[in-house]
Amino acid sequence: MLTDSAVQSGKDIQQYYGKWPFWRFLGMQEPASVLFSLWNMWYHVQGARQIRRSVPVTHPMRSYYLMWAYRYGAQVFVTHRSHNAVYLDLPRTEKLDYFSAALAIMYALYLTVTRMLHMYPRVSNWNTPKSTTYSRSTMYYAWSSLCIMVYIAHITYLSILPRFDYAYNMAFNLALGLSHNMLWLLYSLPWPTSFLKRFPCAPKTYRPPYAYKAGVFVALTTAATALELFDFPPVCRVLDAHALWHLSTAPIAKFWYNFLVEDAQDEGWVASRQ
Repeated sequence: MLTDSAVQSGKDIQQYYGKWPFWRFLGMQEPASVLFSLWNMWYHVQGARQIRRSVPVTHPMRSYYLMWAYRYGAQVFVTHRSHNAVYLDLPRTEKLDYFSAALAIMYALYLTVTRMLHMYPRVSNWNTPKSTTYSRSTMYYAWSSLCIMVYIAHITYLSILPRFDYAYNMAFNLALGLSHNMLWLLYSLPWPTSFLKRFPCAPKTYRPPYAYKAGVFVALTTAATALELFDFPPVCRVLDAHALWHLSTAPIAKFWYNFLVEDAQDEGWVASRQ
């Protein structure tokens, strides 16, 4: 094989169609990525259970967080399938993997902007389900439409190209991820450094004691993302940067769900605080 010949002659291992060569194990193309993806998915399943158990049904962000957990869990499942020999590594399945990842990142940015700018459906009293009434602003519909159009344009562009543009796809996801992280970094900063009003029923100067955790999350995810940017050939043709990314983001997911629940339970969401 070309890779075996390169290793024996001391030459650099090359990528083929944007992918590194791996040793297969039990039919899996990238066994380490599959194993770590399943661990990642388990944390998202547990995170969804944690949100259902700890966040009130009428909380305005509950459905968004649950959708993110389900959406990200589904993305991990697609990744698992795409690294498995049963799920053939064809152009359409590769695109499904990349498009699913972009959708997960886009939705993370979508819910973050919705939460930070308080564009979620307003409720009359989120502690009393029977008296709950919902209303959505024009800004909410505009933001939702923009995200949908951007995502459709993104996948359309990549679909009509004669060859998949890996560099553009990476830049697109990186731009979304950095925007998402910047908003949560602003959330973590003390007033007046942060111009955000964190909660709808609390003054702008109110900063909860756990706000720093959002900054810790940004630092951790940025470090994990570096694994995707500074790629390297798989060690022993098994462990590569992408596998390490799945490994590192699993405990980050657990940390993040704990933070989301803590944030959702804050008194700043309750009208009586005014």
